[in-house]
Order: sequence, then structure tokens, then C-alpha cells
Amino acid sequence: MLQAIADIVREAGEIVRSAGNIAAKTHEKTSAADLVTEYDVAVEAFLKERLLALVPDAVFFGEEEALQGDPAKGWTFIVDPIDGTTNFVRGYHQSGISVALAKDGAVEYGVVYDPAKEEMFTAQRGKGAFLNGQPIHVSDKPLSQGIFIMGTAIYNREYLQPTMCLTTQLFARSCDFRRFGSAALDLCYVACGRGELFFEYSLSPWDYAAGSLIVTEAGGVASTLEGAPLPILSRCSVWMCNKVNREVLRELKV
Repeated sequence: MLQAIADIVREAGEIVRSAGNIAAKTHEKTSAADLVTEYDVAVEAFLKERLLALVPDAVFFGEEEALQGDPAKGWTFIVDPIDGTTNFVRGYHQSGISVALAKDGAVEYGVVYDPAKEEMFTAQRGKGAFLNGQPIHVSDKPLSQGIFIMGTAIYNREYLQPTMCLTTQLFARSCDFRRFGSAALDLCYVACGRGELFFEYSLSPWDYAAGSLIVTEAGGVASTLEGAPLPILSRCSVWMCNKVNREVLRELKV
């Protein structure tokens, strides 16, 4: 199943890689910070057709389409066709396709693909996490020797002040930080040791579902900023880190 999903996602990546004149095919959804392109729609339509052919009785939960069915029961695909759409539109080549397959609300398979770099992150519950077929693991560095990755909850500007407050606290404890603009890829970077932790105050399920499994299968820790398990099927805050830094969250003013 994992290989079949990864193959489909890799095919979808060709739609992204072949994109041209992107700005002319971009529209605002709710604001200038909330964009959708014709390629987002095309990738999601492709994934819906191919993934539901793979698991016909599954519910499809995608960013660009209204949910039909109950994602808490049976199999559910949780899909972000292009995570990091603004990066995609602006030519930053830092966007990913994210697909999770959950059973009764728990993610069993996760795939995140970066078409620009041709990096395929995959995980199956209990089977470990991989990058292009090679095992990956979170780092063993404490934050004092590492970096953190953060998101800025651009659709929920009321989180600006707490985001900056938490960033200041973490920056004082770390070497540096990064803000890449694609949460799905950010989580994979924690999973493979490129960063020691990630946080964002508000993410949708399609942003974090696949990445959460990849992180935990790579030996990491995943929770909300309140320390609760991730709900997977609803918007929430997200905190993911290696096990060395699992107690850092308790020491912060969130």
C-alpha cells in the first residue's frame, strides 16, 4: 500500500514539475495570503481519482474540496495537493505534496513528496520512516546545539504575538531558526534530522497528518502545543521534536 501511494504521489509531482505561467493561473481564496492555483486543483483531482481507485471505500479529505463522508470511520485519505502554495507561486521551489491514509482517525501511512528536489518521505505505522527508500531518524542534538523550524499561522493572524513570543524563547535556547513556508516538508526535516523541533499555532489536518506519522516513525515526538495528542482530523497547534527535546515544551510560556 505504501509503495502504491508513493507511486501515485510521484506521478502527481509531474503536474507540479511541468507547471508554467503559474502567476496567471493563481487566485485568492480568502485573502492575498491564501492562494490557490490551477495546479493545486489539478493535482488534487488527480490524487482523488487515483487514490480512491486504490481504496474505493475510503473518504477523501482534501484541502481544495468539501469533505464528504465521515473521516473518523474507516479509511480516509487526508491530502494537501501543494503545501506551500505561495512558495510555488513565487518560484521558491519549496513545496510538497502530502498524503496520509488514516484508519478510524489514526494515520497508518504517510507520504510527503518534494517534486523540485525529488525527495520522497514515507512511513507506515510500526515500520519506520524513509527518505527515497533509505531509513531516517530524528537527530540526537539538544536545542542548545540545534535549530528549530517554525510556521506563522498566516490564516490566523491572532496568533502573531504568541508565535513571536515562543520564537523569542526558543531562539534564546538554540543556535538558530528557519521558516520555510511548507509545514509538511518542515515536519519531514525534523524527521530526518535537519532541524530539532517544529511548532506552529494553527495547522489544518492536511498540513500535518502525513508528516506526524513520518516524525514519530523516525523516533520523534508529536503533540499539540498544549501537550495533547494531535487530533488528526481538525485544525490544531502542532509541536514536533526529537526525544532529546521532549521536555522543552514544559519549560516554555506558550
